[in-house]
Amino acid sequence: MGIEYDTADIVILTAIFAVTIAYFTKGTLWGKPKDLFADVAHTNGSAKTGKTRDFVKKMAETDRNAIFFYGSQTGTAEDYASRLAKEGHARFGLRTIVADIEDYDFENLDTFPSDHLAVFLLATYGEGEPTDNAVEFYEFLSGDEPQFSEGASADEKPLQNLKYVTFGLGNNTYEHYNAMVRRVDGFLTKLGATRYGSAGEGDDGAGTMEEDFLAWKEEMWQVVCKEMGLEEREAVYEPVFKITEDESLSPESDTVYLGEPNKNHLEGKAKGPYNSHNPFIAPIAKSSELFSVKDRNCLHMEIDISGSGLSYTTGDHIAIWPTNSGKETDRILNALGLGEKRHTVIRVEALDSTSKVPFPSPTTYDAVIRYHVEINGLVSRQFVASLAPFAPSDKAKAELVRLGGDKDAFAEEISSRYLNIAQVLEMLAPGQTWSAIPFSLIIEGINRVQPRYYSISSSSFVQKDHIAITAVVESIRLPGSKHILKGVTTNYLLALKQTQHGDPNPDPHGLTYDITGPRNKYDGIHVPIHVRHSNFKMPSNPEKPIIMIGPGTGVAPFRAFVQERAALAAEGKKVGKTLLFFGCRNSTEDFLYKDEWPEYASKLGDSFKLVTAFSREGPKKVYVQHRLQEHADEVNELLKAGAYIYVCGDAAHMARDVNATFGRIIAEKRGQTEAQGEEVVKRMRSSNQYQEDVWS
Repeated sequence: MGIEYDTADIVILTAIFAVTIAYFTKGTLWGKPKDLFADVAHTNGSAKTGKTRDFVKKMAETDRNAIFFYGSQTGTAEDYASRLAKEGHARFGLRTIVADIEDYDFENLDTFPSDHLAVFLLATYGEGEPTDNAVEFYEFLSGDEPQFSEGASADEKPLQNLKYVTFGLGNNTYEHYNAMVRRVDGFLTKLGATRYGSAGEGDDGAGTMEEDFLAWKEEMWQVVCKEMGLEEREAVYEPVFKITEDESLSPESDTVYLGEPNKNHLEGKAKGPYNSHNPFIAPIAKSSELFSVKDRNCLHMEIDISGSGLSYTTGDHIAIWPTNSGKETDRILNALGLGEKRHTVIRVEALDSTSKVPFPSPTTYDAVIRYHVEINGLVSRQFVASLAPFAPSDKAKAELVRLGGDKDAFAEEISSRYLNIAQVLEMLAPGQTWSAIPFSLIIEGINRVQPRYYSISSSSFVQKDHIAITAVVESIRLPGSKHILKGVTTNYLLALKQTQHGDPNPDPHGLTYDITGPRNKYDGIHVPIHVRHSNFKMPSNPEKPIIMIGPGTGVAPFRAFVQERAALAAEGKKVGKTLLFFGCRNSTEDFLYKDEWPEYASKLGDSFKLVTAFSREGPKKVYVQHRLQEHADEVNELLKAGAYIYVCGDAAHMARDVNATFGRIIAEKRGQTEAQGEEVVKRMRSSNQYQEDVWS
């Protein structure tokens, strides 16, 4: 399940090659109170009613000459768009606007003024797909004959007036690296548009996304300045938001947002449709630990979606909306000198009519930091440099300037140690507060907290109202670093599990969370969620054989697959061969679902086979790709019978090795060259007979 990249859990996953993704397991059923949040789905009245979807008209009405579109899954592309727009205005005098690409229609792209600039910051999601908010844009451009407002055909080059720049956010461990930006760039060029500079590409797989972006933008600005006749000027910080402390209100005021995502939630009238903008506050029906060793825990949870209007199908993903821990919330508030003012009510207003406040207001400093700002994420070099004018001492200012201007020093001292913003401030000015930093700069410069996605480990055929997940909770000390990386969402889930099991003061790995949520609205063990549909699906014909490879947490969706086929078999339906390769460290420590597989086997009989690889039980490490090779004859026969292949787990190593192993098996068993075997695998991929749900 790959995406675009950044957010504290994803940072951690990247650092250690995968720390979370969905799971599931057996658990103890716990009584739950009447759910106060369940409701039948209704049309959400807060949709973008009345707002123009004509961006050309909006630019004209607001006197803008540069628009920065973002297609973002986890917030990084959105952050880059905001940073570029702000820089374009401050350094070059561009009149900029930032735009969520799903907020606008593109039929009038052919009327874009020739002296204006369009910027596209586009992340690639999964297997070369657009992000959720860029689907409509991509479908429009990729159509056989996009219908533009003035009626010109593609052959007539309808976008001759369009001047644009592009930057893609991708991951080289995926087969379709930066496919979104490459395709969009190709579509625009084919339709007659002119690109300024190179089409930039950032690589999260290599850990160079930020530096790729910084290097690209400097070259891009040089070209844009030349083509548009711009001159650079001295950049002075101009806040995007006005922060006003409102003494007439208190946190107890019923109009003050304490972490609620929108007005309906504030007023206790939350209703569907539930989605990435509007979570369902779901009760946790079951929770248990599959294993707990040293600093590793594995959770099983079942989340009740009955009455919500939400639905899922086997293979989908669930999004968990996390809360920052109390420890990290305190740390950044104290570093900013806001510890004693944390519950002061503030109004956050956009100083520009084209900007939007990224969370509801009025609110409090505490609520903004706890629920809305990604305070645990990696801090960017550009943001560190922007703090220099507000340093509490000349020494700290000099250090900020040095680190902001030296990518190697920044990589060694900050990035490699995975320091967050509060840790950087503490390191550069021990014992001092950074009270001169405008709170607007914190909101502008740090990403928003994003939902984390987990593969659903239950079958919708078996339990349509309960979504199962399994999450590995890790507490990791990196070499050369004094602090310990702690997953934001997974430790939050562990705290929920501890609370459900009667612990009055849950503190997973030394962290505490606001378990009951804003105004106790999550009381009774609730968690904010939404469902995202996936293309990772079993064949529609259950008689088709399937081969699944899922080491560690990657076995998550395959529990759902096997669960579903076992249920079909119990009803007397015929199911095809169901072959699962599962790997973990050893059979007594982290063998997920160890007690469940025999139950499924009793229903599926010879149709089911589990092959295990325990990497730390023998003299040599054994992984799933080794077991796959050992079963080459059986695998080849299943492939000849039309088997579908499913791979879930680490993209950088396991998925690549498994892909190569399949190519090798096909070549060896069919008397072909390795290149021919690889070509067969490629064809299977293109026809969706070979599917991946991977991350890095």
